[in-house]
Amino acid sequence: MSATPVRVLIADDQPLLRHSLALLIDATDDLTVVGQASTGRETVQRGRELRPDVVLMDIRMPGGDGIEATKHLTEDPALAGTRVLVLSMFELDEYVYAALRAGASGFLLKDAEPDQLLDAVRRTHRGESLFAPRIVTRLVEHYLDRPAIRRSRSVDRLTDRETEVLVQVARGLSNDEIAAVLGISIKTVKTHIGNLLAKLAARDRAQLVITAYETGLVSAG
Repeated sequence: MSATPVRVLIADDQPLLRHSLALLIDATDDLTVVGQASTGRETVQRGRELRPDVVLMDIRMPGGDGIEATKHLTEDPALAGTRVLVLSMFELDEYVYAALRAGASGFLLKDAEPDQLLDAVRRTHRGESLFAPRIVTRLVEHYLDRPAIRRSRSVDRLTDRETEVLVQVARGLSNDEIAAVLGISIKTVKTHIGNLLAKLAARDRAQLVITAYETGLVSAG
């Protein structure tokens, strides 16, 4: 457990949902809600004021949607330590891809169990990409229907082990799960992920996921 609670900003246009999420998060010892917002513009303003660790971001909000707000937050150098976890009722392809392109670190559906949501906030704060299983499935199906984008020289320069780690990251595995699957230590997993971020010029694990799918490293199997 972290000595300092993870600071969360809740962005959703539904007051009842914001209140429910705040109660759930504040009931834990390692997470705390530092603010709420009901529009895209307010989310950006509050994010810049509060500099939260994690923003729980709704997709459909008035006054600039969650995708636009995510883009503004992730492109702000002053908010380099802030990560966005999109929470939506919808699993439509355009929302997933737009959220990832805008810089979101994960995508969770609103029908997730409370414990799943809390775990998602913690994982997002740790820098682990988080995608609901159905979202991962849709990503695979989407990219299987498209020709792989030409592999960049950066991907070709990856070692075999780095490529294996990248594939597991794209499949949504946590550091612990990757270590177990590949039979290596968590410390080694973190080292490989650090190398991947540097070699692929990726901001976070979510961008590694995009690269893995677009270059054809991940298949339905």
